[in-house]
Amino acid sequence: MRLDVNGLRAFYASPLGAETHRVVARALHGFLGSVSGLRVLGIGYATPYLGPIHCIAERTLAFMPATQGVVNWPGSGRSCTALADPTMMPLPEAAIDRVVLVHALESVESPTELLQEVWRTLTPGGRMILVVPNRRGVWARREATPFGHGQPYSRSQLGRLMRDTLFSPEGWAETLYMPPVRSRLMLRTGPAWERLGSGLALPFAGLHVVDATKQLYRPVAVQQVRRARRLSPARVLVPAPSPG
Repeated sequence: MRLDVNGLRAFYASPLGAETHRVVARALHGFLGSVSGLRVLGIGYATPYLGPIHCIAERTLAFMPATQGVVNWPGSGRSCTALADPTMMPLPEAAIDRVVLVHALESVESPTELLQEVWRTLTPGGRMILVVPNRRGVWARREATPFGHGQPYSRSQLGRLMRDTLFSPEGWAETLYMPPVRSRLMLRTGPAWERLGSGLALPFAGLHVVDATKQLYRPVAVQQVRRARRLSPARVLVPAPSPG
């Protein structure tokens, strides 16, 4: 089960959602880098993180699934959002340079089909920024936040999924160490939690943030070929004939 678009909007409008956005956006945009002249697609509910991108990228799109619902974005000008099945997106092959997935992978019935479709729409060498709840984190266990819905992942599970769908992880961050509580005191200590968690590499971060590149060819395991041993001819000593 996933939150609908109204629940997602309400979360990001709350103080806890605002602090969550600040923490996640820092990791996400750190991986994304410059998008000047690039085409960027957000899948799931990525619009809170697309604001700075929209003004710089050549084109920005945001696709939202029917099970979630869609909202108009940005608030002014031409809308960039659309209701679309993320496993069958209305885009040609190699049409997008960067794909940002937030509140997406954990909510679909077939994660493999989703990433295969992302692979299809990305240009050669295109990159995907993936934000996914950490299976070991507290946030995945609290349904009061959007990250407590759907299927959380461990690092090894994500690694296998990306390998099977021809993505190569280039950067990996663990973030959102603060507990998912709405206490004002806890929210004020959010930066300290992040410094402590990342500095000590603690295992209970709320989210994985992964930067992965599209592979063009599937890696092939090379097996060592056994070479047949050359056998040297045996030397046989033949006695010299006796004088007759």
